[in-house]
Amino acid sequence: MPETQPLHLPDLYIEGFRGIDKLSIPRLGRVTLLAGKNSVGKTTVLDAIRVYAGRGRYSALRELLEGRDELSQDVDEDGDILLIPDISALFYGWSISKGSHIKIGPSKEYAQLRIGIASPDDLGEMSQNMLPAGFWDIDSIQVIKITFQGSTRVIPWGVYPRMRRPQRRSSIDTESPHSVKCESLGPGVLTNQDLARFWDNVALTDDEESAIESLRSIFGKTIDGLVAVGDHTPIVSPFLRNGGRKVMVKLASHSRPVPLRSLGDGASRMLGVSIALANSQNGFLLLDEAENGIHYSLQHTFWSAILQAALKNNVQVIATTHSWDCVVGFARAAIECEDAEGILYRLSRRYGDLRAVEYPESELKIAADQYIEVR
Repeated sequence: MPETQPLHLPDLYIEGFRGIDKLSIPRLGRVTLLAGKNSVGKTTVLDAIRVYAGRGRYSALRELLEGRDELSQDVDEDGDILLIPDISALFYGWSISKGSHIKIGPSKEYAQLRIGIASPDDLGEMSQNMLPAGFWDIDSIQVIKITFQGSTRVIPWGVYPRMRRPQRRSSIDTESPHSVKCESLGPGVLTNQDLARFWDNVALTDDEESAIESLRSIFGKTIDGLVAVGDHTPIVSPFLRNGGRKVMVKLASHSRPVPLRSLGDGASRMLGVSIALANSQNGFLLLDEAENGIHYSLQHTFWSAILQAALKNNVQVIATTHSWDCVVGFARAAIECEDAEGILYRLSRRYGDLRAVEYPESELKIAADQYIEVR
């Protein structure tokens, strides 16, 4: 089946975000792999796409900052110390002023998400209604302006930890544009809780067999089936990490199911990516250090499955790597899968500026066959 469904991001432009002053990637594929040295900015690109997919929603920005431990301290009216997500960490150079701004999205400006610093005077009546009852020190807060496709929101930042009624916090995202589904897998193995959450949405669907086949690519026909067990109540236990649920695997050679984690990190990574693709339908899947846990001999199989599943589920995948085996496996899989376009970029810095060099499919085979360094 030829690729006909449009991509959420046919190309990418980033300006003023974290460690990226300006970056232009002229085109993205159904699956795009970003290679480059450590700390060059690959993960920052993934963070930018997360923000774009969330359309700048307060909850998405807060989740990103909290996940990176980018917090500042404040004190509430009772003298309690508050940890507030540090919005300056999203801006280039960790510096904000009235003119600071972020742009993320396609090269066409009207389709970009823009985040800027505003002043308290810019807060309208609706924005002021988001403030906690009795809040008076309005000049002390930071204010951000978010613009997307003609819609502008002005949001008071950093006051929400003071709010005593959690149900009011959701009101800040009420006027946000509809976000795009976006799942993100970091370098580490998914938690039991996330694996079980993904599996619940796959079980008894057409995607279940594909997920099981991903494990069979490692263990062969010894895999008979999978199931998520346990309740949904998070518990603290040395036996059930990260919550009260876990994925169990039925092996042909065992009379009783065994925990997925007992099969090693490779099994958890392979299954996690497979079911994350199914859970990202019509959205994005971001894979940081995609090669982690996957043996070099399985890289070709791994990327072939990703390309096919991405096309089937209309998922746009952006991944990072610094592994040569991963690059070779991706290159060969992209050449073979004619219906889903795979594009490789090498990110590098020159005089501090980040740039992206494309290796289209026509050049990937040469690079892979002749061991040309593209990382």
